[in-house]
Amino acid sequence: MSEPVHDAVRIGIVSTSDRASSGVYEDKGLPALQDWLTRALRNPIAFEPRLIPDEQAGISATLIELVDAGCSLVLTTGGTGPAPRDVTPEATLAVADKEMPGFGEQMRQISLAFVPTAILSRQVAVIRGKSLIINLPGQPKAIAETLEGLKNPDGTQKVNGIFAAVPYCVDLIGGPYLETDDSVCKAFRPKSAVRTARPAA
Repeated sequence: MSEPVHDAVRIGIVSTSDRASSGVYEDKGLPALQDWLTRALRNPIAFEPRLIPDEQAGISATLIELVDAGCSLVLTTGGTGPAPRDVTPEATLAVADKEMPGFGEQMRQISLAFVPTAILSRQVAVIRGKSLIINLPGQPKAIAETLEGLKNPDGTQKVNGIFAAVPYCVDLIGGPYLETDDSVCKAFRPKSAVRTARPAA
């Protein structure tokens, strides 16, 4: 029996860091994003990675470039705290057609289970055209936690991660049909939005 066909998807991954982009230290955000997405999605993925400094105009320009290049999903990491150079949320909101506040609310809720300083994070999510743009935390461990959510000791889901809602959101804005590996992150869709598997030609 042939394998089902999965839609191809182009995903932008952006790490904002003055020091990493100038070579002071190795960037860990882009590898963490690529590793998690490769494990979580069954779709063939074309990644568009960008490592850029904490400059608001440059971040906004990069987001616009990735959307224009056909990225249905753009994930950023870094630059979401209260420090003067943390401007990723401002740069993201500047290119938005719509804001999606539930993503940021849920990320902070998940992170609060680990550190009280989660309330200092300012991650936002927006829609621009047919693309969903989400700001994620800067640490690889926190990236995985917010995407996957929290599990009980027996492996059942305790708190949903934000990625459970991403595929249906991408459906609604006209993007490709994203299919997840349930062992990493189970996507939720209303029954009417679930597509039956298409056999390979």
